[in-house]
Amino acid sequence: MASFAAERRIGRLLILFTYISVTLLVIGVLLLLAAGISPLDGGPPLDLSTLLAEAAALGPAGLLWLGLVAVIFTPISRVVFAAIAFGRAGDWSMVWVAFAILAIIAAGVATAVAGTV
Repeated sequence: MASFAAERRIGRLLILFTYISVTLLVIGVLLLLAAGISPLDGGPPLDLSTLLAEAAALGPAGLLWLGLVAVIFTPISRVVFAAIAFGRAGDWSMVWVAFAILAIIAAGVATAVAGTV
């Protein structure tokens, strides 16, 4: 079983990811409004190749997409960190469960990406 200290560290990290995600989303929406664009009008498609450059330039779309990616990454990171904690504790059955969860997530992402190509 993962230690209580490991669970606390994971919890703090998830809180940090959540704060970062919400901050990026709020700033992105405020920049959209400042540019006279309604957040309800839709937005540009996700382009991972320009995402970081757009966010670094404080582009509203880049900050919104980065915030959304961070929201998606948060629960996935929880599973990864739990697998590491279980591995350190020697609880290999839970490590395999965590890897199975990650495989299911990866299959879902691969299916979604294949469907958009």
